[in-house]
Amino acid sequence: MNSKVAVVTGAGSGIGRAVALELAGAGWTVHMVGRRAEKLEETAELAPDNVPHRLRADVSREEDVERVFRVVGDLGRLDLLFNNAGTFGPGGVPFEELSYDAWRHVVDTNLNGAFLCARAAYRLMKSQEPSGGRIINNGSISAHTPRPQSAPYTATKHALTGLTKSLALDGRSHGIAVSQIDIGNAATEMTERMRAGVLQANGEFAPEPVMDVADVARTVRHMAELPLEANMQFVTVLATGMPYVGRG
Repeated sequence: MNSKVAVVTGAGSGIGRAVALELAGAGWTVHMVGRRAEKLEETAELAPDNVPHRLRADVSREEDVERVFRVVGDLGRLDLLFNNAGTFGPGGVPFEELSYDAWRHVVDTNLNGAFLCARAAYRLMKSQEPSGGRIINNGSISAHTPRPQSAPYTATKHALTGLTKSLALDGRSHGIAVSQIDIGNAATEMTERMRAGVLQANGEFAPEPVMDVADVARTVRHMAELPLEANMQFVTVLATGMPYVGRG
């Protein structure tokens, strides 16, 4: 068992919950961050003896993020940020009908939230003794190629790749390793509709296979537990049969 410390955003459900539980089960001290206290409590109840800390916050609000990382810093060092909180936004809306509010909500959560959390984590990792740590951004298959009618989500995930690369470069001299995991069709609440059928690039609706979210969580833990001298810069993990290669 180790005593490393992690912050996991979006830990109240889905991939964030799975990763928080995987890390806690491996002995990490986990600070779970999410908007809904009741969902964080549900995650904590599923955890092993090493019960995660629960921090209610909206990652799109700068003051919330600063408060979270102030608490983490006061308790000691930070070894890992899993920058996971995100939203797909309105589905099935033609681009010309997309409201600015809907666009802004996705950008604020997926991109601005990732920036705010990474910046706060970077500050802690740079200043702590010894300096260093790891940031893993949750990208998406949509960081490579889009789904139909997904402009806000796809744009933010492409931007997240740029953020990952920039932080990985800037973090080298401080022992901060930054990487990205691009996930396709992990079985969560967010992907339930995939099984029923979703719009494909050819205009047809078709069901898509999903994979166990636990496989994603184990991949994140493997990335997290590498020595800081090694970094899996970009990792893609997806349901084997999903339409990704050749999509569109």
